[in-house]
Amino acid sequence: MVYFIDRGPKQGLLPFVSRTKNGRRSFTENDLHLMRTIICLKNAGVPVAEIAEFVALRLDGDQTLTTRYQLLKDHEANLKKQLNDLEETLSYLKFKEWYYQTAVEAGTEEIHLVPGSQEVIPNLANQYADHLRDTNQLAELDRFENVRDYRNRD
Repeated sequence: MVYFIDRGPKQGLLPFVSRTKNGRRSFTENDLHLMRTIICLKNAGVPVAEIAEFVALRLDGDQTLTTRYQLLKDHEANLKKQLNDLEETLSYLKFKEWYYQTAVEAGTEEIHLVPGSQEVIPNLANQYADHLRDTNQLAELDRFENVRDYRNRD
């Protein structure tokens, strides 16, 4: 937050903040609300130039409401996609954890390989799905079955 307060004015993000006679920044409750919005946008990966544009639009008043609303909706959609991608990645990593956990317990990775080869058995994903069913991890099973990979990418 301190970094933001220090750098924000230089990036055009805090044009609304007034100063005291001594030159210190003075923040109103409204300023703090907008700063929280700016920080949220920054955390969402919105480029600083777009955040500065959002701030400028806000200062322009009601005629920019639709534009600001759409900007937020667009970034919400981006965040939801990123969250979905991260959930899929996490689900696949859990599958790989299970793979190595069971191999460690067996003392060999061969339990997951076609005999006499280094190729993974064709039904390995089904075995993992059975494990998830057996341990009642149905939400994880649903996520795992819907992971987009090289077979079912958009």
